[in-house]
Amino acid sequence: MDEQAVPGPLGPGTGGSPDAERRNPMPSLRFRVRPATSDDAPAVETLVLARSNWLEERGLPSWRDDAGLVSALTANPDGSMWILEADGRPVGCTTVTDSTPPMAWTEQELSEPSLYLYTTVTDPAVRTWKPGTLLALWALDRAFQEGKTWLRRGCRFPGLVTYYQHQGFAVVHEMRKSRGPMYLMARRAEPVANIEARFSLARTL
Repeated sequence: MDEQAVPGPLGPGTGGSPDAERRNPMPSLRFRVRPATSDDAPAVETLVLARSNWLEERGLPSWRDDAGLVSALTANPDGSMWILEADGRPVGCTTVTDSTPPMAWTEQELSEPSLYLYTTVTDPAVRTWKPGTLLALWALDRAFQEGKTWLRRGCRFPGLVTYYQHQGFAVVHEMRKSRGPMYLMARRAEPVANIEARFSLARTL
């Protein structure tokens, strides 16, 4: 599907008691995922810089030097970059391809149909709604609908490994690159049951 609307969360107490949810209401946002266009470049650069500020405030490596490179992906002719919107405002992006970069994957693994995620960036201003998880669930369901076996991604930092493990990904390979370790991760593609309701449960990143 080219775009998908998903409702915002029910409240910060989701998964807890109903009383806690009533005491701590959270504004509802309407999310959707759509293909990026070149018109999205300024918005993507803005959200990359916002995420970079958030990372740098915590003493973590940021995307700042790559903000222009990431925003340029909005012009990809193959439509591989996707935008996550909240109430019509871009709050995240990810790039999806149907080819796994070789790196440390085996020939057998490379022959298996998969989708590969990279340059996933979200706006920390909406972190309460778990935008990174929303994009991962959307991609997981999309991989299944396209008949893929795996959803794969890579990252360089142990903190991201832990975060992606919480999303159901597992480390398949670890390799050394000039800029440090690279962790290659995968999750078997599967349908996300009642996907809109699953997205509505997002509350904290």
